[in-house]
Amino acid sequence: QVQLMESGGGSVQAGGSLRLSCAASGFIVNTVVMAWVRQTSEKARERVACIDRELVPRYASSVKGRFTITKNVSKNTLDLEMNDLEAGDSGIYYCVASAEYKTGCSDDYDYWGQGTLVTVSS
Repeated sequence: QVQLMESGGGSVQAGGSLRLSCAASGFIVNTVVMAWVRQTSEKARERVACIDRELVPRYASSVKGRFTITKNVSKNTLDLEMNDLEAGDSGIYYCVASAEYKTGCSDDYDYWGQGTLVTVSS
């Protein structure tokens, strides 16, 4: 059974940093495409970062240069290092994963974690 469990959210001032982690079970992280999707107070959903099976990362333009997505195979986690945070980065961050047959980053994911809240105050 596939499960994703996020941790690491919290409150931080603008300019600060947070590191999110997603513990995966039921599959091995480097066999699937995974991503972080955030939902803001305006209800918009945005894929902020994705990493494919070849470990190639892709970022939304709004976070490029500030966020880093990685897979930790030894811990079977997906991580997101977030630096120079802005108020607009606030929202619920979801760890998501694709079914194994999917090969690239997309906006359609098959498995979702419960989400972790990030609040950035200006």
